[in-house]
Amino acid sequence: MGIASRLQETFYRVTGQTELAEVVKAERQMVAHLQESIADLEARMYEPGWQRLTTMADQEFSRDGLRQISAVNRLMALKNPLIKRGLALRMAYVWGQGVEISARDEDVNDLIQSFLDDPGNKRCLTGAQAREENERALDTDANLFWALFTNPRTGKVKARSIPWDEIADVIANPEDSSEPWYYKRVYYETSTDPITGGQTSRHRTVYYPALGYRPDGPKPLRVRDQTGEAAEVMWDAPVFHMKVGGLKGWKFGLGVVYAAIDWASAYKDFLTDWATLVKALSRFAWRLTSKGSKQAAAKARIAAAPATDRYTGEGQRAGATALMTPDMALEAVPKSGATIDSESGRPLAAMTASALDLPVTMLLGDPGVTGARATAETLDSPTERTMEHRRQAWTETFQAILGYVIAAAAKAPQGPLKGTVTVDDGVETVELAGGVEATLDISWPDIDDIDPATVIDSITKADQTGYLPPLVIVRLLLEALGVKDVDEIVQELTDEDGNFKPPEGAAGMAGQAAVDAFRRGEDPARMLGGDRTDQSPDQDQGDGGDGGDHSGDDEADSDPESPDQPDRRRQRKSAD
Repeated sequence: MGIASRLQETFYRVTGQTELAEVVKAERQMVAHLQESIADLEARMYEPGWQRLTTMADQEFSRDGLRQISAVNRLMALKNPLIKRGLALRMAYVWGQGVEISARDEDVNDLIQSFLDDPGNKRCLTGAQAREENERALDTDANLFWALFTNPRTGKVKARSIPWDEIADVIANPEDSSEPWYYKRVYYETSTDPITGGQTSRHRTVYYPALGYRPDGPKPLRVRDQTGEAAEVMWDAPVFHMKVGGLKGWKFGLGVVYAAIDWASAYKDFLTDWATLVKALSRFAWRLTSKGSKQAAAKARIAAAPATDRYTGEGQRAGATALMTPDMALEAVPKSGATIDSESGRPLAAMTASALDLPVTMLLGDPGVTGARATAETLDSPTERTMEHRRQAWTETFQAILGYVIAAAAKAPQGPLKGTVTVDDGVETVELAGGVEATLDISWPDIDDIDPATVIDSITKADQTGYLPPLVIVRLLLEALGVKDVDEIVQELTDEDGNFKPPEGAAGMAGQAAVDAFRRGEDPARMLGGDRTDQSPDQDQGDGGDGGDHSGDDEADSDPESPDQPDRRRQRKSAD
């Protein structure tokens, strides 16, 4: 287009059509500017002397450009204190109080908890360390990939992370770019010989189907890219892609660290210059004024070693006395007009905080000069909304992955669940047998520090309405109290049919103890607090005898349910 535009411009100028020539020139310059705009942003991520990479289009960073941006973001997350603290704060907001994941059906919940507790899954997805690493990776790389390796016989799923740098491209639906079909992975597979210790590497290219994608016809075993190279498709390991940042229509996301790098570096340079200035001012602390004839003597005097204390022998470096002639003057170097307040760089830190969606008060660990607490609380509210949105993104991620875990268990011949599979317009739906509910409950604690007594009072009032199921009330109460492993406690309060089983309180336990005593042939009244004693051997055992003496050393039995027997305790007679 550039050569044709120049020829057209030359033609217009030769023929005297100057206005048209200027229009063509302006159009050519505008096109060149738009084509170079994204490339200029990528070039800023390179130090002088590095190879300059261009973009494949003016709408999205190239894959090489994103790879370089991620590398710089990771370095800044380790080296720059502002970036490092900002990412730590974001992780604490999202994952500081954990998350509770469970299923309402007992069998489904057992499957979910088994997946969450699997050691391999905890290393890359469900463990505390994995959560921290994944959250930091979202801020630097903005893209996370999990391959869900599935056993076709048992339906067991193992989640494994795929490095972001190894994903080369996303093949989407030609008619709908928002629907991914395959993820292209290019990497080197390294194997080590256990005997010799030697390593061998081979270059591999594989394709992973996107989670939820099912072709209309038979599944292809190999897929060709634009260059005609064919590679294997891993149908037993669909991939889920979690991305944040970026713009609509982009294949990949863009980390928040990218927007903060320039301002974090500027704040670092400002503090470096400020420290240099303070160090320069501290070089000369005193100014000695003397006449020309005395300058040589004054210079020699200053260069001489300080006098020593006659008692300790140490040099008098502080608190010494200066003895000078009347024509010499010693005064401190004035610093007015030569200093810069370190707080002058606070706007640079505020720009860094804005890029990370954090209050500057928390990023710097300093509430500022005025309105410390009120300012911090005001700035914290938008941050909480942002972090709640990130939690929702994680909720959708867990729902997608765990939904696949349930479906795989139901489809497998020897899976722990049974169900039917239906495919409608390329979308696979699994319905569990027996009307089993596959609903997942993903509960996040409140980010705000709310008094548990207030929450419990609200839950109690809601329970009094009688519209909430008991299991829901129990779960809410346990979460309000901060109890860990809520699912295990709820499972103990659920019977085999999934219904609520009330816990046995003091009365319930006493009643069960009385039943157990009766079965052992013992007196159950003792378990209920009764004072029943053995009858006297000479006591008449008849039922309503003929005037026999019922008094004795021991108290007679009484039947509280008999209408002829008064419900009172007889007094024991003392023997003579």
